[in-house]
Amino acid sequence: MTLPARIPKKAKRASRWMSKRHRTFVAGFACCKCGSMKSVEAAHVRIGSNAGMGQKPDDWRTVSLCAACHRGPRADAQHSMGERSFWAGIDYERLIAEFTQASPVKSEILTVQAERALGIAA
Repeated sequence: MTLPARIPKKAKRASRWMSKRHRTFVAGFACCKCGSMKSVEAAHVRIGSNAGMGQKPDDWRTVSLCAACHRGPRADAQHSMGERSFWAGIDYERLIAEFTQASPVKSEILTVQAERALGIAA
């Protein structure tokens, strides 16, 4: 007896774009949710990122969130309540675009985004 046909594995996405410089830049702003200026972090927005389960989105998909809004301990934190509920009523795509436009690595981000749009591997 021979084994049945093997199910092909789904192709993994191309490696994500990372930039400590961009994340540091984003973390230099007040929290986008509550306005706090304490313990601000660059928080990744997964919605619309095409990142799979357990995969972090590209670093250009970050916005500034204080530690409390980002990961808790509050029940209404991004990682506690889920992205769709957390971002309800906030134009997170506009925030991401504004951080990109003001970023010190803007040209690098725009180049990678253009390559991805054309299907060129990053």
